[in-house]
Amino acid sequence: MPAVARFRSVVVDCPDPRALARFYAQVGGGTPEDDDPDWVVLRIPDGPRLAFQRSPGYTPPEWPRSDRNAQQLHLDFDGGSTWEEIDAAEERVLALGARVLDREDYEKKDFRVYADPAGHPFCLCRIEHTA
Repeated sequence: MPAVARFRSVVVDCPDPRALARFYAQVGGGTPEDDDPDWVVLRIPDGPRLAFQRSPGYTPPEWPRSDRNAQQLHLDFDGGSTWEEIDAAEERVLALGARVLDREDYEKKDFRVYADPAGHPFCLCRIEHTA
């Protein structure tokens, strides 16, 4: 079945689009296009186009709640194929301003959950890379 439309962007509400775009540029690569302080686009190399829009009165999700102010989506990043790579990626995102949301059962999961500086959940995933 032919598509109705082509995917364009994931748009993230936040209080400071430029700051959040710079955070994700350091996590996933790319350079923010920030001619407009209320709308900033980031094209991640070999990845999605992320847009960040100013949202007055923005309130971050209360992870992992689902009854009120729940996360509506989150971003997953390939953090590497080994736990050493994930540990190194974690160190870097924490230095950029992320914070850990979930430390339970790290050894049982193939991902780790963080909040970006605006409070949105995102994950660093351990992905087995096959040749």
